[in-house]
Amino acid sequence: MANDMQTLVLKNTNTQLSSMLEKEAQALPKGFNTLRFKQNAMTVLSSLDLSKMRGQEFNLARCIIKGAYLGLDFSNKECYVITYGGKPEFMTDYKGEEKLVYNYSVRPVKNIYSQVVKEGEKFEIITNGTEKTIIHNQGISDKPIIGAYTVVTYEDGTINTEIMTKKEIEVVRDKFSKQSRGKAWGDSFGEMARKTVLRRICKHIQLNFDTIEQQQAWSSTSDVNFEDKPTEVTKSQIEKDLEADGTIQDVSFEEVKDER
Repeated sequence: MANDMQTLVLKNTNTQLSSMLEKEAQALPKGFNTLRFKQNAMTVLSSLDLSKMRGQEFNLARCIIKGAYLGLDFSNKECYVITYGGKPEFMTDYKGEEKLVYNYSVRPVKNIYSQVVKEGEKFEIITNGTEKTIIHNQGISDKPIIGAYTVVTYEDGTINTEIMTKKEIEVVRDKFSKQSRGKAWGDSFGEMARKTVLRRICKHIQLNFDTIEQQQAWSSTSDVNFEDKPTEVTKSQIEKDLEADGTIQDVSFEEVKDER
């Protein structure tokens, strides 16, 4: 019975997603491979327990299409779907955040380097005016993480640097993260720490997205939102059309564990 429900949810989600991708084609990145994106997204989705998501197919598809707006790949772990407040939500991962900075920074980016700092490693910050130089002798150990940093180097030679202690990262996690007690933070703290620092440095990087759909997707889809208020999202025309004919329904379901 559970397998039948899983198959039904996948089928319905695929139908909804296909319709959205067709109607929202103008909002997708130039050269976007719709078929490949849909196949990868549905393959990843099929690995999750969807048996209790009956009635949430439209919401699942609406989450997934945000990845299409941004040109991110589910199978490459640039993005994923979580549950928050009883509903599915789309989230970017570190690799996805990095890809977006490379693709949409107004100032062309040459390199992004992000790393965690562990107890016992040599870590120095040399300040010269507004510029910071980091000296980090990284080792290989299982010692506790004490911080993380990101260095963005631009094509013109200028550099942006962001450094956070573990305590600062934990404060951000506890105050702003939608999954502060979720599997990702518990199993992959280092990766989430790097993502948090990168997301914070993005506050100082001007990103120029091609469409309003991309801007809205990026603003609302990081696990960590540094704005202590909900993001206002404008509904797309397809959502308005489907709401008008009663297709969209808000149906609650039990939270499914993150299978990442």
